[in-house]
Amino acid sequence: MTLIAIILATLAAGIGSVWVAAALLRLGMGTRQRVGPQHLLSLAAGALLATAFMHLLPEAFESQASAHDLFATLLLGLVFFFLLDKAELWHHGHEHSPSERHIHGQGHHDHHPDHAHDHHHGPGQHGHGGWALLTGDSVHCFGDGVLIASAFMADMRLGVVAALSVLAHEVPHHIGDLVVLRHSIRHRNAALLKVSLAGALTALGGLVGYYLVGLWDGGLPYFLAIASSSFVYVALADLIPQLQKRLSAAQTLAQIAWLAAGIAVVTFVSGLAHAH
Repeated sequence: MTLIAIILATLAAGIGSVWVAAALLRLGMGTRQRVGPQHLLSLAAGALLATAFMHLLPEAFESQASAHDLFATLLLGLVFFFLLDKAELWHHGHEHSPSERHIHGQGHHDHHPDHAHDHHHGPGQHGHGGWALLTGDSVHCFGDGVLIASAFMADMRLGVVAALSVLAHEVPHHIGDLVVLRHSIRHRNAALLKVSLAGALTALGGLVGYYLVGLWDGGLPYFLAIASSSFVYVALADLIPQLQKRLSAAQTLAQIAWLAAGIAVVTFVSGLAHAH
């Protein structure tokens, strides 16, 4: 039953987030809308932080594992994801000519809606960089699947919350991915298919995570701590910096409201799970 739930949840988070992103693009997302990319990023950041601090970490610390060891795992996880991010930036920086790196700014390849339109592909560059983007997405989705499986192994409701949080933060990422790929691939449906295939690797990560946690007896709290470090890193190093812009008072209040909404929804679900 748990394995079936993991497969369904990882498919929903991995492929579902791509389809939601495509639907939002079809409705005009990525332009100045009442509900725009900034709002989705705020919602995702709030959901990820609340999932880590209100749900995953409390579940890990309720175990018999040492608090010192769990904090050490959390710290190592943050450093690992930082180094992984640096490695991706370094790799991408070598894929572009100096003029292209000047356009992208420090060789930083952002996959988010606010930066998606900064990608310029000239004639004859169809597909250039697309496979690198898809490879990075695939690895990221695989890791998400392992983290979702860890949450499900601790508690079914915790797994559902983790899957929803992953879906929330992947939607704005995939909007950017689709915009970039549609500039480098002639057919719009081909871009959707390729990003969906990358998202499907979330389910493979879920299967691997299920067997990893099963093989390592007592390792579940540490997997939860690693999952928390991933969520915290993505929120603080990736999403929130994109929200740190000079905005009007109304736009700032909207950001805060959507951030609070993400926190409130996850906290409410977490409260229900613990009360149950």
